Amino acid sequence: MASSRYWELTVGAPADISEGLTNLVWELGALGVVEEEQPGQAPRLRAFFPEAARASAVEQSVREYLDGLRELGFAPAREVSVVALADENWHEAWRVHFTPRTVGRRLLIAPPWDIPVATSRLVITIEPGRAFGTGHHGSTVGCLEALEATVEAEGPRRMIDLGTGSGILAIAAARLGVDGVLAVDDDPDAVASAMANAARNHVSDRVRCVLAAAELLDETAAPLVVANLLTAAHRKLAPRYERAVRPGGTLILGGILDGEAAEVASALAGYGFVPRAPRSVEGWTTLELRAPLHDCA
Repeated sequence: MASSRYWELTVGAPADISEGLTNLVWELGALGVVEEEQPGQAPRLRAFFPEAARASAVEQSVREYLDGLRELGFAPAREVSVVALADENWHEAWRVHFTPRTVGRRLLIAPPWDIPVATSRLVITIEPGRAFGTGHHGSTVGCLEALEATVEAEGPRRMIDLGTGSGILAIAAARLGVDGVLAVDDDPDAVASAMANAARNHVSDRVRCVLAAAELLDETAAPLVVANLLTAAHRKLAPRYERAVRPGGTLILGGILDGEAAEVASALAGYGFVPRAPRSVEGWTTLELRAPLHDCA
């Protein structure tokens, strides 16, 4: 297809390698990335590249990365392919995966090109881009549901969002009524995306975006802290969570595979956090934990 200006990479990617692979394809120059998880089908990742990216070089880099993961004991990826994509199919191929999605009782997540005209729900408009969090991944949905329930039940005035990505959780909190939200990420692209999305949703006055490493953050403890990260990050940040959440406050953790939930809950129990009933969406668990009312001995 000589007239094509784009290449499409497709990889059957198990959940435990998806984030690392996503980071790799962005570094290789991807214009867009889609993580597909459909009932009854194995997850796969699709990434789109301009013609200048050289398909052979992209495929070789991805295969070398996957070979390295396999040697470390990760499950092998499947069906790695790079094919030409016609110009006229590019925007449709990217956009077809991002349609409005209702979440919880009150939220509706929509891309800028498909905002419902009439709805009684709170619309959160998110531009899919280089930052994680479009509202379609199971881990994000679980966090949004837990966030909605917590804000309705407890009415926190402040929230900290660690690893904000696209800013979707911070923006949702502001739209649900939280007065002040601190959105933190150590990726400049994520912070830029979160700032743009906050402006798009008219909550820039309530969402403050900061470029910083979560483990180094020095902020007053908040009654609500959310972190949609992976299990390894939650283990590493457990001491930071203890300082970030006000005594008696709530900690919401996402990005946890169902089989890893007990491990994360146990790690946080060592810092006095008491788990509530977890929720699972599409194989991903969201934990809600209550911070201790006094310092742990």
